Amino acid sequence: MKDTIIGFKELRENADKYISAIEKGKRFLVMRRSKPVFTIASPDESTELWETVADFTKIRRGGILLEDLLKRLV
Repeated sequence: MKDTIIGFKELRENADKYISAIEKGKRFLVMRRSKPVFTIASPDESTELWETVADFTKIRRGGILLEDLLKRLV
């Protein structure tokens, strides 16, 4: 899918509009001063950056409190 080019100012001023479009699968190449700065896409389309290290919902439904986890680590 080809990226749609938008300006950084346009993104800032209309962020909600672009977030909705991204949720529908669109991608945007953001330009600033006529130079490409970054690409915005749904996490589903982006490179695999996230990895499950521990799934605390398997210990207790809904997960566990951060405070409880930290107490056990100390």
